[in-house]
Amino acid sequence: MTGCSSGIGLDAARTLTARGWRVFATCRKEADCARLRDDGLESFVLDHRDPASIGTAITEATTRTGGTLDAVFCNAGYGLPVLIEDLPAFVLKDMMETNFFGVHEIVRRVIPVMRAQGYGRIINCSSTLGFSAIRWRAPYVASKFALEGYTDTLRLELAPDNIHAILIEPGPITSNFRLNAKAQFEAHIDWESSAKRAAYEAKILPRFARDIDAKDPFELPASAVTAKLIRALEARRPRPRYLVTTPTYMSYWARRLLPTRLADWFLAKA
Repeated sequence: MTGCSSGIGLDAARTLTARGWRVFATCRKEADCARLRDDGLESFVLDHRDPASIGTAITEATTRTGGTLDAVFCNAGYGLPVLIEDLPAFVLKDMMETNFFGVHEIVRRVIPVMRAQGYGRIINCSSTLGFSAIRWRAPYVASKFALEGYTDTLRLELAPDNIHAILIEPGPITSNFRLNAKAQFEAHIDWESSAKRAAYEAKILPRFARDIDAKDPFELPASAVTAKLIRALEARRPRPRYLVTTPTYMSYWARRLLPTRLADWFLAKA
């Protein structure tokens, strides 16, 4: 399980461990792994952007289990608000490395293990923005759209091997996501030089200035994702995708039932 330092990953690791699963809760930083080990979890480093750390982590996990791996939950990722015209290419590349290419590296390494044992589940944490675009989120949307198509293809390819590829698609979830997005924005986005500076001042900066404990409408705790993850792990025939939060359901059906222009209007208002 990746991205376990906080939020979705941490809640899932703790809940599944209490439920009787043996969980390897990985994090990008060793300090976070040490904190999780102090809490009684098995934890070691895995950085989605570092193929060597991915290989080391999977070897560590399979060594501890004697060569088996029932499931993997790829959860690590981040986003930031930015208009496409102000998006540096290196920021897009880094987000794709974290949110998408790192997942691919993990998947390639676990498939032989799961095929050899005759079963397995690969569960990728996507987003409502994996099938429905909104303004200000182009790099995140791009990475999650890629993950959706990738996982759908993976599901078709691995079906004969009894390996299930599953998507979990959350909307707003209580986590450090906004804090991390703010840090990335401040480090990499030159909004003051943007032709749309006034839009940043009106839409983005006030959002960052809010009390970080304030919740978005319809926001759910990380446990809502864990509940769907448990279904994905334990159902005899898991669904291809599990939606989480009301906005995800609204976006899902808007994209499927409404004409594109009407769906765009609805999502812009939302």
